[in-house]
Amino acid sequence: MKYQIPNWLLILGGMGQIFTALIYPYIRHRVFDWYTDVQQLKPLNQEIAKTYGRYIQGLNFSFGLIAILIPNDLKNGTNLAIALTTLIAAYWVGKVITQIAYYPMYQIPQKPVFKIGSYFMNGLFTLFAITYTWLVINNLSLIQ
Repeated sequence: MKYQIPNWLLILGGMGQIFTALIYPYIRHRVFDWYTDVQQLKPLNQEIAKTYGRYIQGLNFSFGLIAILIPNDLKNGTNLAIALTTLIAAYWVGKVITQIAYYPMYQIPQKPVFKIGSYFMNGLFTLFAITYTWLVINNLSLIQ
């Protein structure tokens, strides 16, 4: 049995992914004081860390744009739809697993805005993981 994923959910998820890309520098700077820690690295390692941060930001933004601009293409059952939704699902499932497995060992500032923000962001990550996993399953079910 196939359950069609509504475009509004993909577009909403896309907006959420773009939001995560835009808020990412604030979280690194204000919540984690990331730049202070990066300054302790050797110059090449500083650039590598910053580059990976930009990769994460760019992927989140790009995945969001794809979801907003071509939601029907993400769910049409083509090989490209399967490949792309599998990539995005693996990315977000991996993010959720990382959040659960590693992040509880560390303390974030206990200001209410940061605590609420962490629940909100984890909720978004989980929404993305579920939505894209659902897309993969749906796309696979369209294979004849």
